[in-house]
Amino acid sequence: MAKTPNMNHMIKMAQNMAKQMEDQMNSIEVEGNAGGGMVKVLLNGHKNILSLTISKEVVDPQDIEMLQDLIIAALNDAQAKVDEKIKGNLPGGIPGGFPFPGI
Repeated sequence: MAKTPNMNHMIKMAQNMAKQMEDQMNSIEVEGNAGGGMVKVLLNGHKNILSLTISKEVVDPQDIEMLQDLIIAALNDAQAKVDEKIKGNLPGGIPGGFPFPGI
């Protein structure tokens, strides 16, 4: 079955939209933090960790669990911010938006 000119146009539009979304996700950077900013995580729009900062005040060899909890909390905070930023930038007019894993 041959593609109609309309179908080709729709495919091109979808490809352009996908490229724009990819560019947008690559440009997103959000910071999550925990413990009043003692642990900070910087993520990109793909939820890849760009940096992790830990204040020396929270490094206690006797309480590793607290540090682990703070890292997890900061990462969860950053991931939620990425999700919100992406949801806020979804194209309007598309019923239900696009299905993105993890959002």
